[in-house]
Amino acid sequence: MKRFHVHIAVNNLAESIDFYSALFAAQPTVSQPDYAKWMLDDPRINFAISARGAKVGLDHLGIQVDSDAELGQISQQLTDAVLPVKQQTDAACCYAKSDKYWTIDPQGIAWEAFHSLASIPVFGEDTPVPVKITPSAPSACCAPTSKGGCQ
Repeated sequence: MKRFHVHIAVNNLAESIDFYSALFAAQPTVSQPDYAKWMLDDPRINFAISARGAKVGLDHLGIQVDSDAELGQISQQLTDAVLPVKQQTDAACCYAKSDKYWTIDPQGIAWEAFHSLASIPVFGEDTPVPVKITPSAPSACCAPTSKGGCQ
């Protein structure tokens, strides 16, 4: 089953945790000094926020899947969208180890398709993955940047 993913960069994590906990009527399922995540079933979403120095606002969007087969299907759908798609395996990011695919949509928004494999004790850093995008496109947490690195 697929779950929509939204990641927002925030200025004040504690204040934002209070706001989103009230909005969702639930506490985060993951809470770290620089990151929080709600895995909600109604609506079915993986909603994450972080305070790691990125530009405040939408960081990236994505689709989380429960299996390698679903990840392969989403990868094909991204490829069918005729956008550059880059694969990462065993990526360590956002306190999780995941296999993932990244692309940048026509508006410059980073999209991530991923299958989380395990929780890890650190935020982590992905392996740099170059993607041909316009220089004005935003960089997203762990997403490829126009300079070939990850943020």
